[in-house]
Amino acid sequence: MLQDKRKICYMSRRLLLDLHLLDIIQSMKQKISTHSYYPLLLDLKNKKVVVVGGGGVAERKVLGLLSAGALVKLVSPKATETLVEMASDGLIDHMAKTFIPEDLDGAWLVISATDDSDVQELVYKEALSKRIFCNVVDQPEFCSFIVPSIVRRGNLCLSISTGGSCPALAQRLRKELGQSIGPFYGDYVSLLGGLRQLIIRSNEDPVTRKELCHSLADPEVMAWVENGEWDRVEKWAVSLCGNEAINIVLNFR
Repeated sequence: MLQDKRKICYMSRRLLLDLHLLDIIQSMKQKISTHSYYPLLLDLKNKKVVVVGGGGVAERKVLGLLSAGALVKLVSPKATETLVEMASDGLIDHMAKTFIPEDLDGAWLVISATDDSDVQELVYKEALSKRIFCNVVDQPEFCSFIVPSIVRRGNLCLSISTGGSCPALAQRLRKELGQSIGPFYGDYVSLLGGLRQLIIRSNEDPVTRKELCHSLADPEVMAWVENGEWDRVEKWAVSLCGNEAINIVLNFR
């Protein structure tokens, strides 16, 4: 009798486990059936990026790429005054001509910001054949990546995306977040980054390093930085990292 009960309990647990696995598999199938994007941040420093188009949208894309350290090649018969000035100053390489497939040679990614549908499709097909990431503005069917709305404060970067479903909502959320994430966050994040490097250099024990690094994200310290209470910040930093922290804090006073 006891053996039968144990067998029944085992079978019940097994059935529950199988049902749980079925739920997980079904959930994964649903996610796979819908188009979802994998979020990531790209290191484009000293990497060739092609921008096709020379209007206002292309100008904004170029400015963002330059801030990431990309080597920008602009392909467009015409360009805004700002883009022309950038080319004259050597900030970008402007090819004043119509796009051809060879323009993508050696590129890491391409952004098409032109309203010419034939050029849009050509850029996408060539990028696809050369395994180059491609974004055709406002044409998700011609995109292998999309660009989220961004809130940036120094090294702090918040990305908001609806997966292309409603860019207007992402823009509204960006504005709301931008109002709540003050400018001081730039200094705050840089300060924590400096202290974190000091902790890593000064502590060989991984457990101690982890505990100290976790203690950096203290909301009280964030309030001190926001209010400019640097004496308190310095005292806290020294207690955590030693006297070397004084020089790090001095950079933000």
